[in-house]
Amino acid sequence: MQDNLVVGVDVGGTKVAAGLVDCSGKIYAQNRTPMVANDAARGLAAVCTAINDLLKSSGMRHTPAIGICAPGPLNPTTGIVINPPNLPAWHNFPLADEIRRLYPNTAVRIDNDANAAALAEGKWGAGRGYRIMFYATIGTGIGRDWVFDGQVYHGRTGSAAEGGHLGIDPRGPLCPCGKRGCIEVLASGPAIARRAREKLSHSEKSMLLEMAGGNAQVITSEMVAKAYWAKDAVAKEVIKETLDLLGYWLGNVVDLVEPDVIVIGGGVSSMLAPFLEEIRARWTGACLNPYPQDIPLVLAHYKEDAGIAGAAALCDTN
Repeated sequence: MQDNLVVGVDVGGTKVAAGLVDCSGKIYAQNRTPMVANDAARGLAAVCTAINDLLKSSGMRHTPAIGICAPGPLNPTTGIVINPPNLPAWHNFPLADEIRRLYPNTAVRIDNDANAAALAEGKWGAGRGYRIMFYATIGTGIGRDWVFDGQVYHGRTGSAAEGGHLGIDPRGPLCPCGKRGCIEVLASGPAIARRAREKLSHSEKSMLLEMAGGNAQVITSEMVAKAYWAKDAVAKEVIKETLDLLGYWLGNVVDLVEPDVIVIGGGVSSMLAPFLEEIRARWTGACLNPYPQDIPLVLAHYKEDAGIAGAAALCDTN
């Protein structure tokens, strides 16, 4: 069994998660350790701690292949982390070479977290069996990627498929990326909360303020979802707008590549789960493709473990 396992490591701004994953995508063991984002050497040490503790607790006699997903931008070919906003110490950091130095004779693969999660869904998850999959993770931001015939599409430099930064409103709010009206700044978790707060300034009454203890600044997308099911007028308007935005965005995706399946993951996906058919219904009139309703829109298989599975999928050659 040990010969069939690889190590998948998910590096985030606050934590490192590592797991042992087999060739079918099953996670056998996992752990988590705090990440040090403001010190390059200590951040690398945190990654090694997660790997070493995992191998020790699992009784591994050797170090299997290691896949690592980390926030981008990064170069998956060179294994260099370029300049991730939430890992400021890793500026042009040669992560792959450092891991190979510490674990000699071990195969190491690195990619960004969205690419890796998409690959796991395509190989083992909700996109398995489909030739062309579009994967969107909707949470604090909106990550995305394409999987064609089991391979992530990277483009010429590894920077392709930034679907979360497709602009759908040139006069919309300014995105941290520098563009206006990106889907991320309109329909991510924080964007949903922001639009709710903006509407409250024009509303005399909403249970959202009660839920937030009178402080609109602490309203979250989770509160908006809860208020929606309680038939709060402001929350219902925000959710309707969110579905309109996502439907229009995904309609563009359908026209661009016509995927065989669209998979939705990320922290906001559970909130969107009851509305998937409503999003698909909005494709009528939102895209030129004559058969948009033939394309399934489904929830991702991997949830909080998407990073571990995705990192492991980078090493899978089946």
